[in-house]
Amino acid sequence: MMAKNKEPRPPSYAISVVGLSGTEKDKGNCGVGKSCLCNRFVRSKADEYYPEHTSVLSTIDFGGRVVNNDHFLYWGDITQCGEDGVDCKIHVIEQTEFIDDQTFLPHRSTNLQPYIKRAAATKLQSAEKLMYICTDQLGLEQDFEQKQMPEGKLNTDGFLLCIDVSQGCNRKFDDQLKFVNNLYIQLSKSKKPIIIAATKCDECVEHYLREVQAFASNKKNLPVVETSARFNVNVETCFTALVQMMDKTRGKPKIIPYLDAYKTQRQLVVTSTDKFEKLVQTVRDYHATWKTVSNKLKNHPDYEEYINLEGTKKAKNTFSKHIEQLKQEHIRKRRDEYINTLPRAFNTLLSNLEEIEHLNWTEALKLVEKRPDFQLCFVVLEKTPWDETDHIDKVNDRRIPFDLLNTLEAEKVYQNHVQHLISEKRRVEMKEKFKKTLEKIQFISPGQPWEEVMCFVMEDEAFKYITEVDSREVYSRHQREIVEKAKEEFQEMLFEHSELFYDLDLNATPSSDKMNEIHAVLSEEPRYKALQKLAPDRESLLLKHIGFVYHPTKETCLSGQNCMDIKVEQLLASSLLQLDHGRLNLYHDSANIDKVNIFILGKDGLAHELANEIRTQSTDDEYALDGKIYELDLRPVDAKSPYLLSHLWTSAFKPHGCFCVFNSIESLSFIGESIGKIRTEASQIRRDKYMANLPFTLILANQRDSANKHLPILRHQGQQLANKLQCPFIDVPGGTYPRKFNEAQIKQALRGVLEAVKHNFDVVSPVPTIKDLSEADLRIVMCAMCGDPFSVDLILSPFLDSHSCSAAQAGQNNSLMLDKIIGEKRRRIQITILSYHSSIGVRKDELVHGYILVYSAKRKASMGMLRAFLSEVQDTIPVQLVAVTDSQADFFENEAIKELMTEGEHIATEITAKFTALYSLSQYHRQTEVFTLFFSDVLEKKNMIENSYMSDSTREATHTSEDVFLHSPRGSALAYNYYPDSEDDTEAPPPYSPIGDDVQLLPTPDRSKYRLDLEGNEYPVHSTPLNCHDHERNHKVPPPIKPKPIVSKTNVKKLDPNLLKTIEAGISKPRKTRMPLAPSDDLDQSDNYAEPIDTVFKHRGVTDDTYAIPDDSQNRTIKIRNSFTINNAQGDEENGFSDRISKTHGERRPSKYKYKSKTLFSKAKSYYRRAHSDASDDEAFTTSKTKRKGRHRGSEEDPLLSPVETWKGGIDNPAITSDQELDDKKMKKKTQKVKEDKKQKKKTKTFNPPTRRNWESNYFGMPLQDLVTSEKHIPLFVEKCVEFIEDTGLCTEGLYRVSGNKTDQDNIQKQFDQDHNISLESMDVTVNAVAGALKAFFADLPDPLIPYSLHPELVEASKILDKTERLYELKEIVKKFHPVNYEVFKYVITHLNRVSQQSRTNLMTADNLSICFWPTLMRPDFENREFLSTTKILQSVIETFIQQCQFFFYNGEILETSDNAAHQPPPSIPVQMVEPILPLQLPPPLQPQLIQPQLQTDPLGII
Repeated sequence: MMAKNKEPRPPSYAISVVGLSGTEKDKGNCGVGKSCLCNRFVRSKADEYYPEHTSVLSTIDFGGRVVNNDHFLYWGDITQCGEDGVDCKIHVIEQTEFIDDQTFLPHRSTNLQPYIKRAAATKLQSAEKLMYICTDQLGLEQDFEQKQMPEGKLNTDGFLLCIDVSQGCNRKFDDQLKFVNNLYIQLSKSKKPIIIAATKCDECVEHYLREVQAFASNKKNLPVVETSARFNVNVETCFTALVQMMDKTRGKPKIIPYLDAYKTQRQLVVTSTDKFEKLVQTVRDYHATWKTVSNKLKNHPDYEEYINLEGTKKAKNTFSKHIEQLKQEHIRKRRDEYINTLPRAFNTLLSNLEEIEHLNWTEALKLVEKRPDFQLCFVVLEKTPWDETDHIDKVNDRRIPFDLLNTLEAEKVYQNHVQHLISEKRRVEMKEKFKKTLEKIQFISPGQPWEEVMCFVMEDEAFKYITEVDSREVYSRHQREIVEKAKEEFQEMLFEHSELFYDLDLNATPSSDKMNEIHAVLSEEPRYKALQKLAPDRESLLLKHIGFVYHPTKETCLSGQNCMDIKVEQLLASSLLQLDHGRLNLYHDSANIDKVNIFILGKDGLAHELANEIRTQSTDDEYALDGKIYELDLRPVDAKSPYLLSHLWTSAFKPHGCFCVFNSIESLSFIGESIGKIRTEASQIRRDKYMANLPFTLILANQRDSANKHLPILRHQGQQLANKLQCPFIDVPGGTYPRKFNEAQIKQALRGVLEAVKHNFDVVSPVPTIKDLSEADLRIVMCAMCGDPFSVDLILSPFLDSHSCSAAQAGQNNSLMLDKIIGEKRRRIQITILSYHSSIGVRKDELVHGYILVYSAKRKASMGMLRAFLSEVQDTIPVQLVAVTDSQADFFENEAIKELMTEGEHIATEITAKFTALYSLSQYHRQTEVFTLFFSDVLEKKNMIENSYMSDSTREATHTSEDVFLHSPRGSALAYNYYPDSEDDTEAPPPYSPIGDDVQLLPTPDRSKYRLDLEGNEYPVHSTPLNCHDHERNHKVPPPIKPKPIVSKTNVKKLDPNLLKTIEAGISKPRKTRMPLAPSDDLDQSDNYAEPIDTVFKHRGVTDDTYAIPDDSQNRTIKIRNSFTINNAQGDEENGFSDRISKTHGERRPSKYKYKSKTLFSKAKSYYRRAHSDASDDEAFTTSKTKRKGRHRGSEEDPLLSPVETWKGGIDNPAITSDQELDDKKMKKKTQKVKEDKKQKKKTKTFNPPTRRNWESNYFGMPLQDLVTSEKHIPLFVEKCVEFIEDTGLCTEGLYRVSGNKTDQDNIQKQFDQDHNISLESMDVTVNAVAGALKAFFADLPDPLIPYSLHPELVEASKILDKTERLYELKEIVKKFHPVNYEVFKYVITHLNRVSQQSRTNLMTADNLSICFWPTLMRPDFENREFLSTTKILQSVIETFIQQCQFFFYNGEILETSDNAAHQPPPSIPVQMVEPILPLQLPPPLQPQLIQPQLQTDPLGII
């Protein structure tokens, strides 16, 4: 029962593997492969397969448990599943014969039978025999798996007979076959199944295998299995087939031929290998090890399969190859990176072509090593080559190993670098050459597209050389330059027309009339027209300028950081701080000074004599003065000393003052020169900036005998020099003294030095002094224009280099204080330096005693700004004009500078102002004395200026205005200060100041509620609110003051009778009334500011040539036109004209300088005439552009009085006219005649283009008639080129448009020069090069193919509207060609017609061909602007010739063309090269509806 429950054990079979065995003599050097066959079957894994199994053993190994003294090996068992699913266990026995390694004879065993008999035994017995694994197991059985043969015995069930079919090792196959035959006989006796295994079939000898098969056939068809233990082919098959023979139930064995089995096995191996390699390729780090990777992959089926088939060794080799490949790939990548980096390194270290152009590679390497930046680009390794060092792993080190440069690749990179530098140099040269070509083309305007210019430069050599990208880049750069230049010139033009903009006040908004006037004037300017294609940019610049003019600040200044206000503040902040600091150090503790250092300057021993006299009056160098003892250190220096400054100032001796002693004209001159030298040298060497401020004292020495008669002259000249130097002069006291110097003189001189030291200390002392620094005697404003070409140091040097200069009170960053002796007293002068745009607010709102107006004689805009500013300055305020240039020589060498300096001097003469010049290369003109006379003049007029200012301010506060612009809060800022206690004054201080909100430029003196009139009488101040009539601002008129009794004067000038008649006639005419205009409701009145009278908005019917004389105390304004019509606001008839005249004459009101200077007035009126060109000549104020002395007439005292003294400048009487109108007419006629003459000369000018060839030729450049014969009408070169093009390249894309290689073009012509029979096909040149050479042929002709004389006829013919008539007219013109020209022209046009017929492929239509060819055929003069107007017409003519070729030359029919644009009638104006830009619909620059109500329609049609 129990036996039934047991699972059936799988059948077990014992297979004995037999074959040739024995000594080396019997079997040769190697066996027949029995052991390998058994090994591969029992342990099929590649790692368990051992290809070497020895049969030569030692006695010990033979007696071991594995061999166990037997001549057979037990290989163990293997369980196998058959095809039918039944498992069986197969025990494998190998019958062999072990040889003693000593005797080389078979070992003696228990079975002494020979091998044949032993091998055929079916019962095997060996107690405790262990399974054999490999040869290494013998003697080390404990290190291997120990498995015993079951029960120590086995019964053989079948035999596997092995026959080696390879070449063998020292063995004959016939002998083996005999041995096998004998062995088979013995095996067959056992009646056991036998199968033949042909071993080593991978090294098979074909006839051996056939013999084996024949042997098997003779032995009852024994099965033969072809095996290979090495490749594991059919090993399992032979054992399985034997099992099937032993077990009849398994069916007939299926034996596979070796080749088929081998292919199957190899395919399995290949597939497994691919899978394994893919696994390995997932490793990307070449630092990975096999141990790490195999541990990660050991469980992967693809890995296990490959290990089983190929073994770990092969797997490791595959992995190692992959790792090496990764490493080499990394090295290659690094090498490529280094090679790619080399050009940058060479650009850094070897960028100079001239330095390396002729160096070889070795010399270049030496040069590289010497470069200071060598270590930044290269690294020198201790070990080489670099790819075998650890440097390959330093990925962050981008430096190139220096030994890499020893390779051919590096040398090639260097050669390419040199060639690149050469080509880049050539490219840059060509780009610059092309840039110069563009600069020569005058018609290129700012904003012009490249496409419009390209056709005019297509024949340029530089254009052909560079690429399209380069040409566009060069043109873009050229456009940027000309656009930037045009914008700068446009901005400069706006400044030059400053009178056009600055006639309105700050924060105003220009009206539409004003904008129309601006555009009307500017549109005549070439600089305005230059930006025609950039109209939006031009409008933006204009609006930006207008915005700045009426809302100026430092931040919005158009000069940026070159704004005069910024530069002045920076300079004063540094200079005045150093000045005060230096003085403080020099004069500290001067209140308790005990030692005085005196420098004594004289000539002919005078200095030493004075020093000796002082020492005589001293006791041990101590001098008693005013009850105090001073220690004196005297340093006399004579005129002969060459080191004047070194004696004066040393580290041990710093003088407090200098005594300058003289007794003759020569010694006085020496003193003047020495002082100037001291100041100049101190300023230049900057040893101490304040040495130039050293106090000087002039001392006159006593005269003796006959020299005493020169004493008055010396005294006078000494006093003059002292005034110039701003220093004391000590005269010789009265009486007779025996010595040259008197004690009183010395004491007076010492007191002067001590006072000067004390004064200098007080200036910089932080402790307030008795006199407040803010109390200036005079307030002067210096104006300069932003961006003028001179330094701020230059115009401020007269003040900063003065010893009397100090800082103004805190907060006034643009002011300085001067202490100067004017007259008999020392005065404090506040100098405020501002830009013109900041000075506009000062001109109106602040009390200013005088203006110093600076302009550059190199800049018209600077003079324009000065004129615009000066025009609105009251003529009671003194003005000093200062022209700045480099040197006096500029006046004679530069006409523009001469003209501007002359104009400035002329204006100064007209308005009785001072004029001077500052030279940047001269030191003398930087002295303060330049302005001494101006300061004196200002001091004389101070009271009058202040009275006028007080009167104007009061008048503005107490009277209304009829102006349409709202009243400015800034306009009444001073009046606001006048009434600190007024309850009705609700207006706030001005919200805006052009120089900063927190700075009051000029302090306003405190006023009381009672005011003094001009006669000194008091009158009450009305408390009317200031803003009650803000919308109606009056012209400035005096307040109601107590009239002064009229006293008859005998010298009153009579009115001009003619003028009086004109005025009366004007009174009788009906006057035009002005409608009061209210501001719009949405406009805040407090946001507007006052406008000067001269620019208020007028009705369009009222012309601007009316100017006001605000001279009526009853709030009336006299307006005088050039036609002398008087419009009185409230009726002149009521008040009487004579009364007003007498008032005017008795107390003249201040006017503005523009009414005193004919130059200023004419400039302002010239704008009006240009803006209102339809005004009558009678209303135009005629001015003379040429300045003539003695031509100015009129009274300086009253503009309405007859002229008496004609030498006085000014144009106060506008009724006075000159004969300048007649002069202008004559000048116009003369100018027209000159223009006509120039035009005639211009027409006769011939255009000769420069030749493009750089070699001499007897063919090219010759007249066309010299190149043809009566038999051959076409030049040979033209024929060859046309034939070549039509044969080889008629379909080439861009033919005649794409430029060919310039070198090839030249070579074609040079080769043809040498041999006229040359074949172009043999020259290996492109079609484009031949096309370029053909065009160059026509370009080099002395005269164009189409004669210049026929160009006008072609233009006129193209204007004919009817197409047929036009074509017949053109045909008649072509017949006028010279016969030679006609034939060549016919040949060329016919060729171009053929090219156009292939336009679908070559893309060259007749239009495109005409664009490329018309400049070549007609040779236009692109510098001639008149010619440029016909360029489009001429191009269309050539297009017509190409299209209608059959009609013109072969009597064909007229073709209908789809494009008739070229034949449309031309416009009445000259045709432009490009289509005109449509005017942009821009919004108005400002919104007039927010400023003023809509006015009536313009009767003059100006707008």
